[in-house]
Amino acid sequence: MQLAPGQRYLELGPGPGVSLALAAAVTGPRVGVGIGVGVGVGVGVERDGHMAAFAQHNLDRLRLGATVVEGDALDGHPAGEVFDRIHSGIGVPCVPPAWVEQLAPGGRLLTTLTTRTPSWSGQLQVTRTGTGGVEAVLRGRPRGYRPMFGYRWLDMVPMRPRIKAEPGLPRPTRLAPPPDDAYGFWLAAAYLAPGLVRDFRAETMTVAAPGEDSWAVAEPGGDTVRVHGPRDVWAELEDVHARWVLAGRPDTYRVTVPEDSGPQHVASGPGPHALEWTLPPLTPVSHRPTAPCPTEHHMGKAL
Repeated sequence: MQLAPGQRYLELGPGPGVSLALAAAVTGPRVGVGIGVGVGVGVGVERDGHMAAFAQHNLDRLRLGATVVEGDALDGHPAGEVFDRIHSGIGVPCVPPAWVEQLAPGGRLLTTLTTRTPSWSGQLQVTRTGTGGVEAVLRGRPRGYRPMFGYRWLDMVPMRPRIKAEPGLPRPTRLAPPPDDAYGFWLAAAYLAPGLVRDFRAETMTVAAPGEDSWAVAEPGGDTVRVHGPRDVWAELEDVHARWVLAGRPDTYRVTVPEDSGPQHVASGPGPHALEWTLPPLTPVSHRPTAPCPTEHHMGKAL
């Protein structure tokens, strides 16, 4: 985020206010030699009224001058103010238009792009240039923030006993299990082979499609895989991996974020072999909290 004294900072979904307090300690009042006092503004937007009050209580005890207002983080700051730095503590399927509108020239926004799988998330950094343009870069990361309310993750935990008892029929594979830190590949797989989730507690790489009652279990040695169900999960990963290699093994992707609320497109670069997809749109959700998301996932921890 490259925080600095005097910057206007917005935290979307601050929860109890921990990261907001850290940011306010950096951007808040500072006395410079010969330049007087520069005062930053630290603000959080929290949809849960009880949590907003709790966060404000914590911030007041620290005397950081930061404030938390109750509101829907997807709408940004209720007053529509602009900020130099915007950080989201919730995962979103695409960038809400209000967030881009409230980003000041030279400003930077950081958020998690979430898909239905908790296994592979993307970290999106949006920058507004000095001339007012918008540039966005998406990178794969080992962890990310939980998705917004109403966005339910896939869960393969109930499938574990069946997978262990019946791992599937063996077949040769042209794809050895990709390394965990091949973030560019796994991020692409989240979009180009949707509906898959990985069991990070399995002894060997295990990926399932809960909606199709299908899974794949990589055998030790990397030349055999066991597959089960109507959907050939491993064949899809083989295809995405081949396309990823042909595209030059990208680890970052450019995202087009129109300011007219149009579709947001992702591309690994120019050329006929580039990996491309369109981010799903935001869908309105009720302000009534939903049931808790599963906690036993690789992506369940904050950044």
